[in-house]
Amino acid sequence: MSSDISQIQINQAGHLEIGGADALDLVKKYKTPLVVYDVSAIRNQIHHFQKVFEDNHVDYAVSYASKAFACIAMFQLVNQENVHIDVVSGGELYTAIKAGFPMDHVSFHGNNKSVEELEMAVDHQIGVIILDNFHEIALLKQILKDKDAHINVMLRVTPGVSAHTHEYDQTGQTDSKFGFDLQSGQARKALDEVLADQRMTMLGIHAHIGSQIFEVKGFELAATKLIDTVGQWHKEIGYVAKVVNVGGGFGIRYTEEDDPIAPEMFVDAIVKAIKKRAGELALPMPAVWIEPGRSIAGPAGYNLYTVGSRKDVPGIRSYVTVDGGMGDNIRPALYQAEYDAVLANDPKAPAKETVRVAGKYCESGDILIQKQALPQTKPGDVLAMLATGAYGYAMASNYNRNPRPAVIFVENGQDNLAIRRETFEDLIRLDQPLE
Repeated sequence: MSSDISQIQINQAGHLEIGGADALDLVKKYKTPLVVYDVSAIRNQIHHFQKVFEDNHVDYAVSYASKAFACIAMFQLVNQENVHIDVVSGGELYTAIKAGFPMDHVSFHGNNKSVEELEMAVDHQIGVIILDNFHEIALLKQILKDKDAHINVMLRVTPGVSAHTHEYDQTGQTDSKFGFDLQSGQARKALDEVLADQRMTMLGIHAHIGSQIFEVKGFELAATKLIDTVGQWHKEIGYVAKVVNVGGGFGIRYTEEDDPIAPEMFVDAIVKAIKKRAGELALPMPAVWIEPGRSIAGPAGYNLYTVGSRKDVPGIRSYVTVDGGMGDNIRPALYQAEYDAVLANDPKAPAKETVRVAGKYCESGDILIQKQALPQTKPGDVLAMLATGAYGYAMASNYNRNPRPAVIFVENGQDNLAIRRETFEDLIRLDQPLE
C-alpha cells in the first residue's frame, strides 16, 4: 500500500519530523530500532476527549488504558493532563506507584486478579476495582475482612454487543471471558453480593465492547443497554449508579484505507445516548468514564528501523529487511495488523516499487508490512512505521534473545529518554547457571 504523507511532518531538510525533531538526528543519537512518541499528539488527543465532555456538561473521567503502552514517563505525562489510568496487572500498578501517580485515579481491571494483586490494590487504596467474576468477589470480600478495609468497586458486564473488529478484539459479546452476563441475570446476582458487603462501595457499571472499532452504532447500543440495566436495578431495589464506564476501543487510522471518525466523536455520541436514555428513564445523570488507550498512544508513536538486506524473488516480489520486527511489533504476525511506512530520510520521494517489509527474526511470519510502496531503498535508509504507539512496545519480547529498543519522548524539538535500550547483559540478568 502507499503512504499518505499528509499525515506526517516533513522538515526543511526533507526528513521526517517527529515532535519538532528530525528523525535522522534521533536515529544518530539513539540508534535503531527506536520507538519515538510525539508528546504533543498525546496531549492534543486527551484535550479533544476532555472538551467533548465539557461541552456536554457532564461529570467524567478520561482513564488511559495502560495496556496500550505503560512506563513511568507515560504515567507522569497523562497525570499532567489530569487523566486517570486503568491497570490490568500488579506490574502496571507497581509502575504507577513508582511514577507517583495518584492512587485514587487508578482503576484495576482483569479477569483473574491474584490475591497478591487485590491486596496490593487494597493496600494502596486505589480508586476502584472493576469486578469481573464471582471468584474475584469472594477473594476481595475475604481480603477486605482480613484487613478491615474498604474499597470502591464497579461491575464489568457483557452487554451482548459484538463490535465489527478482529475476532479476538471483541470483548462485549455474551460469549466472552470477561465480565458478568446481563441476559442470564449474573450481573444482578453480582450486584446483590456487592451491596450486601459494607466494605465495598458500588460506584457503577462497566462494559468494553471491543477494539479498533469504526462504527458509532455499537457504542450507542452498549451505552443504552448500560443505562437500561442500571435503570432496571433502580426500579427493583433503588440502586443509583454514580458512574457508567463505557470502556474504549475507538478506532484509529493505520493505513490510507482506514477512514475512522475522530475518536472524540465516538465519545460525543456515547454521552448523548446516555443523557437521552437517562432522561427517558428519569434517572440521575451518572458520570461518564471512558478508557481510551490506542486512540491516545497509537497515532503518536513511530518505529524507526535501519534498512539492511534485500531479496528479490523474480516474478514474485522483493523483500526489504529491517533491523527490528516481531520482537518490537508483534501485531502484524498476531493480528494481521496493517501499517504504513515511509523513508524517514526522504518521505517525499516518489514510490518506485512495492515491497514486502520483513523483520530480522528467525520466523517466516516476521513480516511487518505485506505490501508497501516505497522509493528504491538501499542499506542504511531509515524506515519509519507510522501509528505504532499502541500495543507495539507494550507487547515486545526478547525473542531470539534480541534486546528491546529504546523509547523516546519528543516535544517541541526536545528529546527525552523514556525507556533505555536493553543490552545483552540485560538479557542474561535473570539467568542462573547450572550448579
